[in-house]
Amino acid sequence: MAFVSSTTLEIALNLLGFVVGLVLGTFSYIGFKNTGSPTLFRLNISFFSIGIGFGVVGFGYMIESFILNYAQIDSWIQTLGIGIQTVGYFFIAFSHGIKSFFPKSRYFKSIIFPLFIIPGNSIEHIIRSISFILLVYGTIETIMSYMENRKRSTVFVAAGLGLLALGEFLGWYSIIFPKSILYFVSLSTKIVGLGALFIPISQVPLRGGIKFGGSV
Repeated sequence: MAFVSSTTLEIALNLLGFVVGLVLGTFSYIGFKNTGSPTLFRLNISFFSIGIGFGVVGFGYMIESFILNYAQIDSWIQTLGIGIQTVGYFFIAFSHGIKSFFPKSRYFKSIIFPLFIIPGNSIEHIIRSISFILLVYGTIETIMSYMENRKRSTVFVAAGLGLLALGEFLGWYSIIFPKSILYFVSLSTKIVGLGALFIPISQVPLRGGIKFGGSV
């Protein structure tokens, strides 16, 4: 019963993330059609990728659990979904004009590289580490952008990316402590992060642009 309950919650959260990601992607696409902004085009790809990543996990687990009646769901579905989400995170970072994948600072490297060492370098672990780095990069660049323009919409973008980064970090940590509440907190945090991004993105079709680490 506990398995069914936790699986149902996991499916519901992933399907919610799927819907939110597609809504954000739709608004970004409308904004791109109205403005021709390459930034909004990249964000369109980003949010659709993130939403599809959630959907792969949600629908995959739903099919295996409720239709195929598997006693244990396959971990490769989760890895595939997270990998697709990471593609979306890359386009978010690329929207900031990312210059290099790894930071040059030795101090920052000393914090980042342990993420690739523990635990056991599983594919899911490595993908989550990459996602975390990309999201932290985007968060820092957005905060720096806010310091320049002081626009309120930039605060929501920074908060959204920061929550996505925190969600990926908690997801990475849940690998060390499997079957803990950390994974569900991770999913919830990422969805809240997408919700924060919805506030400025939803205004794009009305205002014709958004400050997302750079002008559009």
